[in-house]
Amino acid sequence: MNALSSALRPASRRMAVPALLFFLSVPPVFAMGDNSTESKTPDCPSGQVYDSATKQCVPEKTSSLSDQDKTNYAYHLAKKGEYQTALNLLDSLKNGNTAEAWNYRGYATRKLGRTDEGIGYYQRSLALEPNYAKAREYLGEAWMIKGRADLAKEQLKVIAGICGQGCEEYRDLQAAINGHPES
Repeated sequence: MNALSSALRPASRRMAVPALLFFLSVPPVFAMGDNSTESKTPDCPSGQVYDSATKQCVPEKTSSLSDQDKTNYAYHLAKKGEYQTALNLLDSLKNGNTAEAWNYRGYATRKLGRTDEGIGYYQRSLALEPNYAKAREYLGEAWMIKGRADLAKEQLKVIAGICGQGCEEYRDLQAAINGHPES
């Protein structure tokens, strides 16, 4: 070992500890929210769905199209206000018994004005994945529509335990409770 490498070793050790402490202190933001498919999913012509494998729009009935792609695109459609089209796409899933599929079905159904039906779908989603913050946010918003702020606040407390008060789901449900819904 030469003199230069011996001199650098203590310096690198001194830098390693602060760097490790920094990375351990950064919250795991990637685990907090939903998969945000609506921000990166392109719009496709009617009857087509975005295929994440080929990175292009393909006919909805394409056999190679995954349920996950259909589910993500259904949410994209619902966020654009195409609620019935989203529900029709969710109806085409080979396995619609997933937390995301039930949650997105609840979202589209609630937005069509069928709040009680939507609540049932959110509950099915949460039965599969109790720590699904997005489903809890939407369930809380549904409770606000029903005039049940007490039940919405219960969901808010659970969300805080899942991802903290800084996550998008907490902020959005808090806004809905405060009378400023963003979704």
